[in-house]
Amino acid sequence: MWLLYTICCLLCAAYCSIIIIYRVWFKKLKSFQPSESIHPYHFFSVIIPARNEAANITNCLQSIVAGNYPQAYYEIIVIDDFSTDDTPECIRKMQQQYSHIKLLSLKALIGNRSFLAYKKKAIELAIVEAKGDWIVTTDADCIVPTNWLSNLNDYIQQTNAVFVAAPVSFINTHSFISLFQCLDFMSLQGITAAAVSAGVHSMCNGANLAYSKAIFYAVDGFKGIDTIASGDDMLLMDKIQKQYPGSVGYLFNNNSIVQTLPMPTWKDFINQRIRWASKTGKYTDKKIIAVLALVYLFNLSLLILFIACFFVPELFVLWLILLMVKTICELSFMMPVAHFFKQEKLLIWFPVMQPFHIVYTVVAGWLGLFGSYQWKDRKVK
Repeated sequence: MWLLYTICCLLCAAYCSIIIIYRVWFKKLKSFQPSESIHPYHFFSVIIPARNEAANITNCLQSIVAGNYPQAYYEIIVIDDFSTDDTPECIRKMQQQYSHIKLLSLKALIGNRSFLAYKKKAIELAIVEAKGDWIVTTDADCIVPTNWLSNLNDYIQQTNAVFVAAPVSFINTHSFISLFQCLDFMSLQGITAAAVSAGVHSMCNGANLAYSKAIFYAVDGFKGIDTIASGDDMLLMDKIQKQYPGSVGYLFNNNSIVQTLPMPTWKDFINQRIRWASKTGKYTDKKIIAVLALVYLFNLSLLILFIACFFVPELFVLWLILLMVKTICELSFMMPVAHFFKQEKLLIWFPVMQPFHIVYTVVAGWLGLFGSYQWKDRKVK
């Protein structure tokens, strides 16, 4: 019992130390201020892989074309990934109004060949067709803000970064599972902003990402990371950061937040998180692996400790204390993050979500390394 007690306390101390460090980094962030002067415009190629997104793709495209970036300086390339619904038809309707929207078919380009990473292949083929000197990626279920491309352009001009990560948030649909995902994802985004800006981790999300096309080819694109279905964002960032240190930036501005829909069911949510966890073994950034291992082991220790309470009731007090310490420490980090994302009201749910978060972290982490998952009607190992 004392061994378990010691292990849990040490893991808690290490975990809380990491969270406090992230809080310090996040608090040091200053919002990016776009320049009032007119910079030269980069030509952006906005690439959107889409598979069975008929319910979302029109809203996504409308949010992009409604932006304030000059139409002459960007194009939108949607690449249909073997959709079985009306996704292509929705895009063609938009093309009738906007000539700078282009539709590619992955099926037409690769035929019946199978790949482990369809999304990477879709992006790779779209980049071949791209006219822009900069690639911008988002997802088909996303809504982008009005200043999205103009802020990216200003950031690139001011910083000379060759790879830019930017914030993403979930749209709260007010269901329990939506609230859970909003809080969980907000914490991940907070860590991303803090760590990338501090130059410590290579973290990002493909829903709001930009990189130089020349740099993409300079690092051989997705070569070497195309044996895993996910990782078109973080693993690419990892390659670029490794070969071009100091060239990665984070656009910290809440007028640049891209919004996306949460998973509608627990099954979809778990599959998404397993998919994200599945790329862990491919990171060359050992610091990320170390942090992920600590997070996993601490949550696993809390789960084991809770189960042990049924056999040794005296352990319940320890479990409760550790849970309270974890919650308070995380809340100290989440408060400034929630303020940035303008989602402070969600924090009232944070303590309620703790038990669910512990279980999901353990399950998704394990299956991400050793299991399989279903994504976009495809089973992936």
